Amino acid sequence: MRLPRLFRTTPFRLTLLFLAVFAAAASAFLAYIYLATAGEVNRHADAAITREMQSLEAIYRRGGFAVLNQAVIDRASSDHGFLYLLMNKDGQPVSGSLAVSPVDHQNGDREWASFRLNETDPDGAMIRRPARGMQERLSGGELLFVGSDVGEAEGYVVKIARALWGAGALVILLGLAGGVVVSRDVSRNISSLTGVIGAVRGGDLRARAEVRHTGDEYDELAGGLNDMLDRLERSIGGLRHAGDAIAHDLRSPLTRLRARLEAAAIEADNGKGDPVAALHTALEDADNVLKTFNAVLAIARLEAAVEPPNPVTFDPGELAAGVAELYEPLCEDKGLDFRAELTPTLQLRGNREFIAQALANMLDNAVKYTPEGGAIMLRVRRRSSGDVEFSVTDTGPGVPETERARVIQRFVRLENSRNEPGAGLGLSLVSAVAQAHKGGLELDEGPGSVDGSGPGLRVALVLPKIG
Repeated sequence: MRLPRLFRTTPFRLTLLFLAVFAAAASAFLAYIYLATAGEVNRHADAAITREMQSLEAIYRRGGFAVLNQAVIDRASSDHGFLYLLMNKDGQPVSGSLAVSPVDHQNGDREWASFRLNETDPDGAMIRRPARGMQERLSGGELLFVGSDVGEAEGYVVKIARALWGAGALVILLGLAGGVVVSRDVSRNISSLTGVIGAVRGGDLRARAEVRHTGDEYDELAGGLNDMLDRLERSIGGLRHAGDAIAHDLRSPLTRLRARLEAAAIEADNGKGDPVAALHTALEDADNVLKTFNAVLAIARLEAAVEPPNPVTFDPGELAAGVAELYEPLCEDKGLDFRAELTPTLQLRGNREFIAQALANMLDNAVKYTPEGGAIMLRVRRRSSGDVEFSVTDTGPGVPETERARVIQRFVRLENSRNEPGAGLGLSLVSAVAQAHKGGLELDEGPGSVDGSGPGLRVALVLPKIG
């Protein structure tokens, strides 16, 4: 038989474990209280009995057996609170409130004993009350027993123990009730989370956990889950968009590649055309397709990385100088004024290859979209915050402010760039590099028009300082 689900939850089990530990500790505590209180009762009774015995011994030493006998008779008949029995040398009772000594065998001069008194309550029922006493042999050989009724004190101790046990039982019951309430609350919150997970598992990527805005652990968990689902939805949406964009953007080069290969094959069959030139053209088209796929894979790798892969410490100015040497001849061929302002002796930690690729993409875009007679400026500097900034500024057509957030997405190309070669992955890779390095990508307006062209674009890759 399976227990109800509530009793199988982890919070309820933890509540039971806590109550078990509490019950064990409370039992040990109550046992200590009972033993300590009972021991104190016995010690208090023993001290009173000893004082009474010493008082009677003093009477015996001063007046002898007859005077002691009279004192025992007087004290036994009064409301003195003690039990007495005086016996002669043969152990026969002489006087006192007890008929028989509770001590069966006395091995020494003094013997302690615990016993029960038989009394009758007002209803006629027999009651056995606990008592304790001491029997001592006097110097003349007579025996004297002095005892005390400890039933009332022990009854008080028993009442205290029962009250403590009752309080412990009440605490356990309240703890169980609290465990049920806590378990229901936890189960309700966990059920909402598992419901969201089940919905997402079923394909509903828009399901989100409820955030109660209480600032507790459940809100943190729900917020983290929602953030993860937001990223998952964006990633899957990006993958779908990337798949559609790849299919759209690669259809033309693949179709063109197939048509050229087919035409080359027909011309080769007819003994016409240049098969070698056709193969070179096909290789160029295939290289463009591979570049697109490699860019997509690089972006996916960076977006999945928690930190930059294979990070090293290097001089960003030296890196930028090497990239600038590659693009300076391209700018001269296109009639562009290219300049570089590189701050030396800076230090940066990250993946050198990916950062170099991002910088190359920034320069490639600037060269591609800046018309002849324009200008391009490459800068590497340290910001006031200590972060390192790579920036490329051109005098091309620029990007409208409303489109700047969109152009860094994969395969997004503006209308004025449809006729230019490319797949729309350049700035997407730069953005992925910035994200992997915990940095940022900024797009601003350039310096203004040059020879009627502009307003230009400033692209800045900002990477955090070391430490």
